[in-house]
Amino acid sequence: MLTYHYRTFTTLLMTIFLITGHQAKAQTDTEHPNIIFLLTDDQRWDALGAMGNPLIKTPHLDGLAENGILFTNAYVTTSICAVSRASFLTGQYAARHKINGFRTSLTRKQLQQTYPMLLKASGYQVGFIGKYGVGNPKDQPGDSYDFWECTNKHQPDYELVTEDGTQIHHTDKIKNDLHHFLSTYTAKEPFCLSVSFKAPHVQDNDPRQFITSPAYREYYRNDTIPKPETATSAFWNKFPDFFRSDTNIARERWKIRFANDTMYENSVKNYYRLITHVDDVVGNLIRDLEDKGIADNTVIIFMGDNGFFLGEHGLAGKWYGYEESIRVPLIIYDPRLKGKDRGVTSSKIALNIDIAPTILGLAGVPAPGNMQGVDLYSQVKGKVPERQEFFYEHHYLGGPKIPESEGVVSREFKYLKYTEHDYEEFFDLRKDPREKNNLIQDKKYRKLIDKYRSKYKELVTSVQ
Repeated sequence: MLTYHYRTFTTLLMTIFLITGHQAKAQTDTEHPNIIFLLTDDQRWDALGAMGNPLIKTPHLDGLAENGILFTNAYVTTSICAVSRASFLTGQYAARHKINGFRTSLTRKQLQQTYPMLLKASGYQVGFIGKYGVGNPKDQPGDSYDFWECTNKHQPDYELVTEDGTQIHHTDKIKNDLHHFLSTYTAKEPFCLSVSFKAPHVQDNDPRQFITSPAYREYYRNDTIPKPETATSAFWNKFPDFFRSDTNIARERWKIRFANDTMYENSVKNYYRLITHVDDVVGNLIRDLEDKGIADNTVIIFMGDNGFFLGEHGLAGKWYGYEESIRVPLIIYDPRLKGKDRGVTSSKIALNIDIAPTILGLAGVPAPGNMQGVDLYSQVKGKVPERQEFFYEHHYLGGPKIPESEGVVSREFKYLKYTEHDYEEFFDLRKDPREKNNLIQDKKYRKLIDKYRSKYKELVTSVQ
């Protein structure tokens, strides 16, 4: 059984560890740091201790946040894994990279313009571990990477069996693959390692849904998980008829995860257990970097590929443009930062399309002109204009399964449009952060709504 961690004590140890860790023995080239990009699957923004969740145990990630840059308004431009992952790799909106589902692969030309291949061309070793998640598995570009340990499925299985017959959880396989990469790394040139967890995604078509490692099943056992204010039938009934249907996948999945109090408690606790397991892998990674002598020159970026409804609005899954679905955690830990540049919290809007130009900027590699994101270091330091809003789009499947939607999101307001039905929503996030009241017919907001409609028309063209 793993030792049960308590955040305050462990985070204090992590803070000391990260600040006073061993001096790097193997590398001193701080202009070309090693870069590790950690990506979780379906982790919403508030499923992290550093983001104010009082129950979840994520001490190692909290330690990175306390000594790095924590982005409190990080979002994805499309809330579904395949499309979002294509945006991470290319730095582009779906409207530009044209991957709107699970069967479209990056072209060879597109692949060469992704951040890993651009880094490889500049002299970096590049590796990928876990779930690649873009396009047909047969098209996965394993031969283009120096290190490749990815599943050959669209979605990995949690329960795996090694060659010697040992059962292993997918999160532990990632831990082992990380250790193997670092133990064989020669330090002759810098590396960029992309690490994609399955957790905390459900196991599709398995009645257990959130499949945790046995070692984590005691976590949260005695905790009580409060239900969200909007997790009632009243909010589900507010949706229009085209949306409020049993054929809506978000409602189908709500029925097998959150339909009663017991299901809700079990689902959320297992969701948290999967994230805590990831957090422990991050702790092992940090220790491996220290043991290798490269911790002082290795930047760690952590983000979620999209958010996740935990019963809010009577929904499960993601897809739609509400905060629970599109807002994700984002941390950049750079051990080279000193003084006031450490322990920074940024409320500026950060997007999944920003990861590629940020990673390239860390390596001193120019971002291609067709990347639409920004270098987050430049944004935090005020060297580029602050993003006021962004375009949201989701076109996978369509109604009645997942009605298509687009919109404009800012920190203060949100305009959403279900494009197949010309149905609009408008939310004042300052007064209504849980998006309980659709103000589209409110005359007091008419001028503001018209402003967002105009911005929407502008963005729907400019993002292409």
